[in-house]
Amino acid sequence: QLGQRDTSAPYVRSSIDMSLVLVVHGGGGSNISTDRKERMRQGIARAATEGYNILKEGGSAVDAVEGAVAVLENDPEFNAGCGSVLNVNGDVEMDASIMDGKNLSAGAVSAVRCIANPIKLARLVMEKTPHCFLTGHGAEKFAADMGVPEIPVEKLITERSKKHLEKEKQEKGAEKPDCPKNTGTVGAVAMDCNGNLAYATSTGGIVNKMIGRVGDSPCIGAGGYADNNIGAISTTGHGESILKVNLARLTLFHIEQGKTAEEAAELALNYMKSKLKGLGGLILISKTGDWVAKWTSVSMPWAAAKDDKLQTGIDFGDTKIVDLP
Repeated sequence: QLGQRDTSAPYVRSSIDMSLVLVVHGGGGSNISTDRKERMRQGIARAATEGYNILKEGGSAVDAVEGAVAVLENDPEFNAGCGSVLNVNGDVEMDASIMDGKNLSAGAVSAVRCIANPIKLARLVMEKTPHCFLTGHGAEKFAADMGVPEIPVEKLITERSKKHLEKEKQEKGAEKPDCPKNTGTVGAVAMDCNGNLAYATSTGGIVNKMIGRVGDSPCIGAGGYADNNIGAISTTGHGESILKVNLARLTLFHIEQGKTAEEAAELALNYMKSKLKGLGGLILISKTGDWVAKWTSVSMPWAAAKDDKLQTGIDFGDTKIVDLP
């Protein structure tokens, strides 16, 4: 580890790869079938590898988290982009946000429909507008102005999402904060060769949600945060609970107070659980390059790439490690 370094002074690294870190998550959840677990593990590994390769090629942390999250949005196994859960009308409304820890630039979109990659639109908001956050029709008009292709909503809807909505409606889906089925989100955090940090988070929200419902994922400080002086984090879980405790910024506050990444994650997640019975998870990289993946939900697919090794996991204690080519 580089430890605390003075960012204003020049420094030398023995290898460009020493500091590169990329961590992704595929959302907190429960009751994932065995065959689906394998597909999710493969998907999460693909996303982490994609993001890490961007870093190895000299790409920025922002490039890497956007690339990793786009892979998960395109994978129907995850609740973001294609595969998003359906609202009460059987429609898809998606939320996403991204942030650059170098200068606190941020971009977010909410309740967007008919685009393949909300995370790419969030980045365009960050880079091509004076604003941080666009919603609904305004975000869609901006997407069209930027030449983002519109796609039929059917392309985002999977059979599994349809069945999920049916089942939820039959059960009348009384929304409880500790109800673990409503917790799918995807996210990524990265540290690049310049020590810059970034996060990206994207989601389809919660099944059977009211039209126009927005959760934590596009909200800076709740769904994620990045600041080179502290760390980068992406969260997942019960959106309303995450919003109420400002989970991302709360976790980083603990790091500012001198806690390790591991301690900070545990403190923040346990606070949300004890205060609100809210379950969730997070991935976090501190400014020193230490990383952690932690969750209070039953499971959370995650993967971390560092030092040319890829670690993946879904449940507690099932971590697999492989060498990256």
